[in-house]
Amino acid sequence: MRNEMMHRPVVKPELVAYLREEQKQVPGELGQIQKEANERGVPIIPHETVVFMQFLLGQIQPKNILEIGTAIGFSSSLMAQYAGEGAHVTTVDRFDVMIRNAKETYKRLGNEEQITLLEGQAADIFPTLTGPYDFIFMDSAKSKYIEFLPECLRLLRKGGVLMVDDIFQAGTVLDPIEEIPRSQRTIHRKLKRFLKVINTHPDLTTSLVPLGDGVALITKEADEVIIVEED
Repeated sequence: MRNEMMHRPVVKPELVAYLREEQKQVPGELGQIQKEANERGVPIIPHETVVFMQFLLGQIQPKNILEIGTAIGFSSSLMAQYAGEGAHVTTVDRFDVMIRNAKETYKRLGNEEQITLLEGQAADIFPTLTGPYDFIFMDSAKSKYIEFLPECLRLLRKGGVLMVDDIFQAGTVLDPIEEIPRSQRTIHRKLKRFLKVINTHPDLTTSLVPLGDGVALITKEADEVIIVEED
């Protein structure tokens, strides 16, 4: 379950250490869950992304939140705690072990009423969702980002924020395809397609932030956003 990308940051190691060690730690039981996960190498968002998300949620105060990729339930619990009073998180995951771990996390934190966990393939669940969501956090299979983007934008309200984690593939996303191991080339190609779309689409405003393995912040500027990829 070790998150290899978390240990290959895209900025100087000294700065990463500073961001992870000197910024305010998460208090209480949620902070303990974060500490235990990091000690065991369980894949959760790194601390610099945690602090950024806390700040962002505090500013935009989303009430209706969707997460793609529950993992152990840490980030959904973080969002439920810091989004403000009345916020609700719907989170989607397909892996049995993650679902079990997430349920244990929610029981431990006592936040089951704030979080709805949907079990199954995101592609199957998307059509059942109507939204609109104020904030969507996508941290799932990187090769699926480009495929999930149209559905995320359909569900996101105009002016809402889509936050996408791990977009730089440990800093290799700009490397020539010939230098990428064959097992990683599909992810590499699809991430590059995803980045091109979010960076150039006229109805999206995007900011790329070098936190962890890279974060994309995308704002929807039109009621309906149509994704048409060039060949």
